[in-house]
Amino acid sequence: MDIHPTAVVEDGAVIEDGAVVGPFCRIGPAVVLRAGVVLHGHVFVGGRTEIGPESVVHPFAVLGGPPQHLGYNGEDTALSIGSQTIIREHVTMSIGTAEGRGETRVGERGMFMAGAHVAHDCLVGDGVIFANNATLGGHVTVEDGAFLGGLCAVHQHCRIGANAFVGGCAAVPTDVIPFGSAVGNHARLAGLNVVGMKRRGFSRDTIHAVRAAYRDLFFGTDPFQERLERAAVRYADVPEATAIIRFVRDGGKRAIMTPER
Repeated sequence: MDIHPTAVVEDGAVIEDGAVVGPFCRIGPAVVLRAGVVLHGHVFVGGRTEIGPESVVHPFAVLGGPPQHLGYNGEDTALSIGSQTIIREHVTMSIGTAEGRGETRVGERGMFMAGAHVAHDCLVGDGVIFANNATLGGHVTVEDGAFLGGLCAVHQHCRIGANAFVGGCAAVPTDVIPFGSAVGNHARLAGLNVVGMKRRGFSRDTIHAVRAAYRDLFFGTDPFQERLERAAVRYADVPEATAIIRFVRDGGKRAIMTPER
């Protein structure tokens, strides 16, 4: 490991072989930096925080700081960040709260651009991208492969489905289905994230099938529940469509985002 002489590493911190702690970093006593982690300098890591192997953190990020929650009273909660995650300048990620799940969890291979914020008790999946200043309220779930545009803000307890797209400056007060594309303030469902699906290698046939399921679900004159059950049968052999149906059925504390009618 390579620790710059100006860095402050408190007793109890675990820094594995190959980790680099740059100048003027501060590492708290309950922090674990796995092999190959690089902190470029002026990084604060506190709380009970673990950063996975080969992750890279740029200057002025604050990871494992106390939650921005008036009910937090210093309880022992945690933040975990997966391997090969890129965290750019001024990103903030908070530990969890005792009244929440007690942990904020960020998956592997994500990219969090400058100023992005992951609040207390959030669950963020693998391969996500947060553009500059994308912000999550507390208790938000962001599934694998989602893209959050710059300056967007996601309300507490919302769910962002796998491979969904949230546009820049969007205010998101409701759940966004997997593969959905949410734009506007307040955001409404504007279709599917077809660009993201193509970039991630989904076939033309799959994209067409998901488009058909989307139309069947969100456009029609009969009750939504009837359309949902009919789509569940019609698209039972399309895993990507059934992911949307399962997401809707699972429900959450927020309503499902819908298109303009």
